Amino acid sequence: MNLRASLGARFFNLRRCLEIKELQINEEIREKEVRLVDDEGNQLGVVPKLQAIDLAISKKLDLVNVAPNAKPPVCRLMDYGKYKYDTEKKEKEAKKKQKVINIKELRFTPNIEDHDLNTKANRAIDFLKNGDRIKVSVRFRGREMGHTDLGKEVLDKFYDLISEYGVVDKKPKMEGRNLVMFLSERKDKDKSDN
Repeated sequence: MNLRASLGARFFNLRRCLEIKELQINEEIREKEVRLVDDEGNQLGVVPKLQAIDLAISKKLDLVNVAPNAKPPVCRLMDYGKYKYDTEKKEKEAKKKQKVINIKELRFTPNIEDHDLNTKANRAIDFLKNGDRIKVSVRFRGREMGHTDLGKEVLDKFYDLISEYGVVDKKPKMEGRNLVMFLSERKDKDKSDN
């Protein structure tokens, strides 16, 4: 019995924490007194919750708890449905304006042939034209770890092939058994085309 009561209390507290992320409106507000702000932004002072709800009903608005941690909590008279609609609309607009940059990865070995390198370079140019960043890595296996300078030469050749379209973000650096370099789109190329 005690275990069940204990679990019930924990579940209730968890549920209450999740509810706080959503604003409390009208009867969901538990406090007896609230600091009231009307729909025009004017302070009406500290009033009993029931009086605030009656005022909200008379104006055909909702009483929304905008600052639940304040003492007493701050409540505002507003049209909650319209408020939620406007905030969701703003979030969608912000998401539309946001640009997502993908990181594409190309892997080489230290003894890659020139034709394969050219093929990978053409693929990298396509990625750069799309605005993606590129992570180029040369993987060393076994005894190849003793010849990391060969990997550096491969990355230099690769960069020479794509230097018109990309610039080095992070210079080649060893990460475990891989020599890694990051590239991004060349911005000044757009200016020279115009």
